[in-house]
Amino acid sequence: MKKSLLIILAAIVLAGCGGKKQGQISISGAFALYPMTQKWSDEYKKVNPDVQIMISAKGAGAGMTDVLNGMVDLAMFSRAVTKEEEDKGAWKIAVAKDVVLPTINASNPAYAELQKRGLTQEEFKKIYITQEITDWSDLGLENGGKINLYTRGDACGAAEMWAKYMGGKQEDLKGIGVNSDPGIAEAVIKDVNGVGFNNLNYAYDFKTGKTLKGIAIIPIDINGNGSIDKEEDLYSDMKLITKSIRDGKFPEPPARELYFISKGKPTNEIVLDFLKYVLTDGQAFVEESGYVKLPDARIQEELKKL
Repeated sequence: MKKSLLIILAAIVLAGCGGKKQGQISISGAFALYPMTQKWSDEYKKVNPDVQIMISAKGAGAGMTDVLNGMVDLAMFSRAVTKEEEDKGAWKIAVAKDVVLPTINASNPAYAELQKRGLTQEEFKKIYITQEITDWSDLGLENGGKINLYTRGDACGAAEMWAKYMGGKQEDLKGIGVNSDPGIAEAVIKDVNGVGFNNLNYAYDFKTGKTLKGIAIIPIDINGNGSIDKEEDLYSDMKLITKSIRDGKFPEPPARELYFISKGKPTNEIVLDFLKYVLTDGQAFVEESGYVKLPDARIQEELKKL
């Protein structure tokens, strides 16, 4: 009788060890990482249907606040973590890369000229920060016109990284404040004179690889020679720019790593298992979702943190 009971108990234990994961994970933060996190969540739950993953996009700043206050398990984050945030317990793990891009209404009369000449880092600064350029005629463009500038009204990694590219901070960016990545894209689409900036997945449709209807990208004159050379002509298809980032040929910033943040190293086994999945099997979905995979050596560095 005792032997039979032991066999039954052993079978229950073994079944539990080999069974699917159970529990829940709460995540909030950067719009930049939201589509990718949603994809990882969907795929992870195919293997672990008893795990509930709640995801909320509200901006990197809000995500950091949430995770440091213990309101969520993980924050989606799209800029460098500050020393002050680290001192408060922020622990990070890099999971992918993307880029922040300058956007313009696709019907803007100046766009055809901008496609050929692009803008240099200094010219972008004069538009977005110092506002020495407020009309396209200030650059000598034949099809001049007022620049209606839009920026992010919420604390976010996209604004911080775009400002950092020009040597500034988010609060230095001028323009009408709009909350969220979709919000700033919508504002530019509705305004023929609109100019803004967006994360990659909010400027492009990753399924088609083309820019969203109504939006165009202002090319970056990386070498500063006053024209967009062949190697700088990267914006007609999403794959061109992601390849450039992967090959290290695009400026960082505005290209940057994306992170998950927790308060201290996670101790929840479900959270740890999800992060391991993201850095292993989950990497198969990165490029098809319109992001850039981290180099293998970088992934191995991040796995060691777990």
